[in-house]
Amino acid sequence: MDSDTRPGPEGGLGRFLRSRRERLGPASAGLPGAGRRKVPGLRRDEVAALSDISPGYYGRLEQGRELRPSPRVLEALACALQLGDEDRAELFRLARPDSRRTKPPSRVERVRPHLRRLIEEWTRTPAFVIGHAQDLLAANALADALYRSFALNDNVLRMLFLDPAAKSFYRNPEQARHRAVADLQQTAARTPQDARTRELVGELSVRSGEFRALWAREYARVPPYDVEQIHHPVVGDLELRHEAFGIRSVPGQQLIVLQAEPGSASATGLALLSSLGAPGPTPRENPAHGS
Repeated sequence: MDSDTRPGPEGGLGRFLRSRRERLGPASAGLPGAGRRKVPGLRRDEVAALSDISPGYYGRLEQGRELRPSPRVLEALACALQLGDEDRAELFRLARPDSRRTKPPSRVERVRPHLRRLIEEWTRTPAFVIGHAQDLLAANALADALYRSFALNDNVLRMLFLDPAAKSFYRNPEQARHRAVADLQQTAARTPQDARTRELVGELSVRSGEFRALWAREYARVPPYDVEQIHHPVVGDLELRHEAFGIRSVPGQQLIVLQAEPGSASATGLALLSSLGAPGPTPRENPAHGS
């Protein structure tokens, strides 16, 4: 049997796209009326135009000859086909077929010991390390105390979009979310087949309408890091300069440092927070899987 026609997950994706295309009329998609049609629903070229991809590429998706659509293509298709939450989840599931026999071994992202020792020594400055998909890999004690109100503390984007604590913690949550999404888009562009990034985008696309809307935007560059304005439930308002440093020895990882202006009320708040609740000298470490 020819590999292009072999039944399997790829065929499932093609059938799914075709069925959703056929049930969506031109008027519902905002297209001008085309009178009587030989086939139900939208044509392939119309879906391609609505998704901003080439007709040939979309055709290969339906035929099962394109097996690795990027998260951005999937999101564009979900919007073009006006998929609900369940269908959107199914689209992302079908685009990530179970290929355990051929999937390369996943790697575990870890922080170098010397870097963990470095941030541990910073007792007056919150500092943490994130991986290529913004998984939180390690944090010093003051950073743990700063973000203690979050139930989700394993990934920056999950904290921003899925944890209710973000709404009261960030005084400008929209800016923080825009920056995090733009950063993730750059990662997805550099490594379109990265399993961890695809998994994260799939989860957030299903669970957060705000993430879906921001992910569909085009960012020319990551918005600049500036002052982080936050409201801590214990020490109140803080203004902390947010700096992100790429780690050359481990490409993809970033060191995040939050600094208060010396002598400011924010510096006093951090000192109080440190005295109240920075338990133990060892920074948290969260191994994260990548690909």
